[in-house]
Amino acid sequence: MTNAETGRWSLMDEFPKLKDPWLVAVWPGMGSVAMAAGYYLMAKLGMRLLDELPARELFDPDHVEVKDGRIQVKPLPRSRLFIWRDPRQRHDLIVFIGEAQPTAKSGLICRQLIDRMIPLGVRNVFTFAAMATSMKPGDESRVFGAAIDDATLESFRQLDVQLLETGRISGLNGALLGVAAESGMGGGCLLGEMPQMFAQVPFPTASHAVLEFFTTMAGISLDLAELEGHGRQVEKQLGDFLQRIEKAIRESEVPGELPLSDEVLSEEKATRPGPADRQRIEHLFAEAKQNRSKAYLLKQELDRLHAFAEYEDRFLDLFKGNN
Repeated sequence: MTNAETGRWSLMDEFPKLKDPWLVAVWPGMGSVAMAAGYYLMAKLGMRLLDELPARELFDPDHVEVKDGRIQVKPLPRSRLFIWRDPRQRHDLIVFIGEAQPTAKSGLICRQLIDRMIPLGVRNVFTFAAMATSMKPGDESRVFGAAIDDATLESFRQLDVQLLETGRISGLNGALLGVAAESGMGGGCLLGEMPQMFAQVPFPTASHAVLEFFTTMAGISLDLAELEGHGRQVEKQLGDFLQRIEKAIRESEVPGELPLSDEVLSEEKATRPGPADRQRIEHLFAEAKQNRSKAYLLKQELDRLHAFAEYEDRFLDLFKGNN
């Protein structure tokens, strides 16, 4: 049954039996590779909110914001689960999206998450991440993989995933897989390749590469055209920027003085959406409410305007219940 107040399934309530469900967990990280892939899965599959981990158990406030002399209490990061029932009954999918990685309670969040997955029959856990290399925008983004179990390792080999022979998977991307392995689960981590020089810039091409491999492995039919197109746009912007840098070097100019576009800059130079922007946002919300597969276009526009934080709760409300 669903919780009438929140419009979501509670893992403590009776839940319909799932078909060999897989868990995908994503957190913010380099190039927004994992988060972009997680949100794209959620939007394009029309997933719905399943449950939420209690923020007060996972995060301890370590500061407050001050604005115009007044203390501003910032809400704690949220950690939510979304579900999709596979119409072909191969693998139902649960996607966990965490707004932040706790600095001191990583073991707690991993154990809570795995403990909630066991009664649902989850046997495979996957995380997404980025792999920064010397590649340049326009180069093919490779996918690297590290597996918990032999079956997943063999799947990686069959799909020509570049196996991560040695190294370390840091943060919750690795910690969760360690807890999953201790619990007898399979799965692994898929890392999308991105340019080291643009590690702080969203790189959707890597997200596309990761999802292409994951959906093939899971047998999920997913239209990746929008993510692929978004990646090409970003790569062109980054490529143009590199050309300006190279030209400046040749002409002995100072690269730091070059004008950069908002798409390349961080949020430091972002401005608040204007009336026309907000009108377009409302139009996209209306479209996404009618068809959740269009929510990625809304997410992309909110990211472009650096306004996702402002609209995040409303965006995720689109995935409550059967809306």
